Amino acid sequence: MLIKILLESENPIYEQLRNQIIEGIAKGTLKPGECLPSVRQLALDLGINLHTVNKAYQILKQEGFFTIHRQKGVIINQKSEMQASERQIMKIKENLKPIIVEAYSRGISLDRVLEICSKMYQNIQNGEENI
Repeated sequence: MLIKILLESENPIYEQLRNQIIEGIAKGTLKPGECLPSVRQLALDLGINLHTVNKAYQILKQEGFFTIHRQKGVIINQKSEMQASERQIMKIKENLKPIIVEAYSRGISLDRVLEICSKMYQNIQNGEENI
């Protein structure tokens, strides 16, 4: 999986890393049971601070996307272990709210918003590059 960090992005690097790993899991480029590089190795590969990678990994672990073993390393969990809790669903709603508000403010219809979301969801399901 190719991770692209944009240093000039408004999003913190750890968040970019987290989001790209989740995208890799969703698209199937990162498969359950697969090992990710160690914190130190990924930081070295990406040219970023190891504490940044550690922060992203810890968040992903808390969210149930993978398990960290001292000897085996970072292992992607099975889909059944990644089920969204009510708290995580609320977080997704909170993240969507400003996007929905902006769409509404710009006069984008509900049908168009749903069409966009549906297309993006299907692209992820099909493992397509352009979401």
